[in-house]
Amino acid sequence: MSETIIPEKTVEVVSDVEIKEPETVGEPVVDVKAKPEEVKAEAEEVKEKVADEIKTEAEEVKEKVENLADKSLAELSDMFRNLKESADSMLRSKEAENIKSAFYKLLGKLKGENPEEQNSLNNPFEAVEENFKAVYADYKKERADYNREQDARREENLAKKKAIIEELKAMVENNDDASASFPAFRELQNRWREAGPVPVTAYRDINDTYQFYVEKFYDMVKISRDLRDLDFQKNLEAKEKFCEAAEKLAENENVVNAFHELQKLHEQWKEFGPVAKEKRDDIWNRFKAATAVINKRYQAHFEEQKEEQVANLAAKQELCEQVEAIAAKEVVSSSEWNELSRQIEEIQAKWRTIGFATRKDNQKIYDRFRAACDQFYSRKRDYYAGFKDSMNANLDKKMAIIEKAEALKSSTEWKKATDQFIELQKEWKEIGAVPRKKSEQIWKRFRAACDEFFAERDKNAKPENDFYGNLKAKKKIIEEIQAYVPSDDAAANADALREFNARWQEIGHVPFKEKDAVNSAYRAAVKEKFPLQQSSSRPAGRPGKAPRTEKEQLMDKYRALQQDVTTYENNIGFFSASKNSEPLIKQMQERIEQAKAELKQLEQKIRETEEEA
Repeated sequence: MSETIIPEKTVEVVSDVEIKEPETVGEPVVDVKAKPEEVKAEAEEVKEKVADEIKTEAEEVKEKVENLADKSLAELSDMFRNLKESADSMLRSKEAENIKSAFYKLLGKLKGENPEEQNSLNNPFEAVEENFKAVYADYKKERADYNREQDARREENLAKKKAIIEELKAMVENNDDASASFPAFRELQNRWREAGPVPVTAYRDINDTYQFYVEKFYDMVKISRDLRDLDFQKNLEAKEKFCEAAEKLAENENVVNAFHELQKLHEQWKEFGPVAKEKRDDIWNRFKAATAVINKRYQAHFEEQKEEQVANLAAKQELCEQVEAIAAKEVVSSSEWNELSRQIEEIQAKWRTIGFATRKDNQKIYDRFRAACDQFYSRKRDYYAGFKDSMNANLDKKMAIIEKAEALKSSTEWKKATDQFIELQKEWKEIGAVPRKKSEQIWKRFRAACDEFFAERDKNAKPENDFYGNLKAKKKIIEEIQAYVPSDDAAANADALREFNARWQEIGHVPFKEKDAVNSAYRAAVKEKFPLQQSSSRPAGRPGKAPRTEKEQLMDKYRALQQDVTTYENNIGFFSASKNSEPLIKQMQERIEQAKAELKQLEQKIRETEEEA
């Protein structure tokens, strides 16, 4: 069948209108029957509407892509499988490709973070990757088959419409009896509307050709005026319904849905022929007026959305600044890392409640936020890696002390060995934390060596080394301190404390098992009676040297408490990684609170001494 060519002088040319993908394209909304100037104006409106719609779809696609950024490989794989099994999977090709892109982007990143696992037989990503490939391959095959079917169907529809045009052409050129040809003409119009979409490349030519012969039929065929008026009336009634539908859409609260429904009305409007000449302007102006209302609301919606996006950008910039400030902080303890991690998680939760930023800035601000979070967690990983190395080094040091103690525990040089054991115990206390699972084990081993030596020493004590006599003497000093009534004269109190210290130092060793208890009792008694001279009350005092100032004593205690808090906080950091550790964590937290309270009291006392000075 030969292609029909329309004489150029009889067809008003309409400016090009951007068309969507083949599977979603519809008939253009320009009324060829309208006046030339109306046709051009309407074409421009359609062009703007379609461009806006494509822009909207692009933004919706971008939103969907960004919503995939936080998904795991398994979640993305499940999303793709669900999409593939859905009834409308063939119409969601863009969404499918977005999921695929997000999947392989995340997979590449995970492989990059775990390069040692890429060639491993235990590659954790292999199974999910192979599963995704298989599902995607099936989808691509189904999609290819679907597209071939759609292309073939459009070609069939094109052939049908060409045949209809040839019949219409013959009817126009050979008509003798208008009454006989009009029912056939109506049938051709029905068949045309039912034929369905054609390939995009053929749409404009085939539609313009059809409209050309429809007008030729009305203009050239000497049809009965009654039949013509009846046809005009039916077209008018149909278009009045389109106007009513468009006017109702103007009240729809969902502006985006209203806009899309309006495009469908324009497509249906085009399927119907002209109305009586005296009503053409009125009916078109009514339809155009309803269209203008929806278009204005649609434009206002996106202007409002743009304002919201600008506000969202500002809010997200503020969150970025907060995370960047946290990521740059100097952190020295596990408790600080835990607290800052909690703050980061709260900021991330707040981020998820904020909508999208402006289109040009949304990805940039997300990348900035993600980079700041990554910086924080990278520094946290480095901190714990270094802390683990430090604990292992401390373990080695304590193991060396244990070996010395076990080698020394059989010595009978009681005085020399006792001093060496005391020195080993001091070294032990000065060494920091070790891995928790080893802490109790090595302590018991060290304590056993100490106990064995001191038990043997006590059994073999000579008369001049009366350990229990020494214990009795030290208890007596403690009782004297407890009975002491402090004077208002600070110098007198200092002298009394120096005397107690001197007498305490003159007394020899006590039984090893009693040492900690009696020393603790001595310190407690001194603390109660001489709160401002505590530093000089230690058993290892400073004989022959002048007493330290009150401020120096307070500062020593302040630093010691700070060190205790750091130790407790580090312990919490490791307890939190194990099960059944709540009692230990609670105990550490109670000690931290108590120490912090004492620190505040010391700060006040230090300030008071500075003011007095």
